[in-house]
Amino acid sequence: MPKVPFEIAGHTLKPGERRQIDVPVARLYTHTPLHISIEVVHGRKPGPVMLVCGGIHGDEINGVEIVRRLLRSRSINSLSGTLIAVPVVNVFGFLQQTRYLPDRRDLNRCFPGAGNGSLGGRIASLLREEIVDHATHIIDLHTGAIHRTNLPQIRAQLEPGSETARMADAFGAPVILNAELREGSLRHYAQNRGIPVLTYEAGEALRFDEWAIAPGVRGILRVMRRLGMLSGEQRRRQPAPAELANGSSWARAPIDGILRPKVRLGARVAKGEVLGRVSDPFGNDEGDVISMADGIVIGMSRLPLANEGEALYHIARFDEIEEAETAIESFQSSLDPVTDPMY
Repeated sequence: MPKVPFEIAGHTLKPGERRQIDVPVARLYTHTPLHISIEVVHGRKPGPVMLVCGGIHGDEINGVEIVRRLLRSRSINSLSGTLIAVPVVNVFGFLQQTRYLPDRRDLNRCFPGAGNGSLGGRIASLLREEIVDHATHIIDLHTGAIHRTNLPQIRAQLEPGSETARMADAFGAPVILNAELREGSLRHYAQNRGIPVLTYEAGEALRFDEWAIAPGVRGILRVMRRLGMLSGEQRRRQPAPAELANGSSWARAPIDGILRPKVRLGARVAKGEVLGRVSDPFGNDEGDVISMADGIVIGMSRLPLANEGEALYHIARFDEIEEAETAIESFQSSLDPVTDPMY
């Protein structure tokens, strides 16, 4: 296959070229131009075009650091194919440290967008035309929402033997959720175009969680090796095979009050188990947060203050829960117990 240049956002890269590109997106109130900055690494050898993006929700900053470390990895110096890296998609939200755009829209519900629509629609349309449509594979990086944290997990629409399933298996997260597509999301748009997409969820908004960042970088490199974009063997010990969850549900606050948690992120829990206790500031009224199923805690609230009915613990269900527990224990054992907040 001949070596060919790669064209994106009005720029042409020769084989072996690496370039940072500023894609004009809008202007601030001050008339200051705003850009989405990307870095493109176009390998000397042909191969897939991988888009890795973070910060589509502006307060989800773990993905920003994952992209930075990925671009500094020596492994991509001998790349086959092309890497498109976008550390911050929602630059408006990133500047304001918020999930949303200035009009309070969620950018990840605006795809495919429209050039003459709302701010979210216009940004989604620009991303689609200038960046997303050039990709053959996508990894979209997310965290839990504000005051919520997620165990490292892959969310994807999985079919046995599909390219998406192959990518999910290679990533090495301890849990995989077979998640339905959400209308207006990047994953919904790309998957319907036949582009396999993984969503990596890990950690908490507005903070760096090392136990989420380092596995994210390693997972992307594993996927790139599986796709033939990187040469050489993975030097680190391979993680235990991820377990596929067959569903999930939230345990909610029984009353208004202050939560005292009893289980940690990644813990195995049983149906009917008390996950935490909510009480008023005087301790007069108390209510137990009860697990509605056997499973693993893959997400939880970090804020002790809870309103009745608020989602506090995200429980994933598995056919083979012992294997899931083993995969999570293997993942946790690879982390530094001093700095890992899950211990």
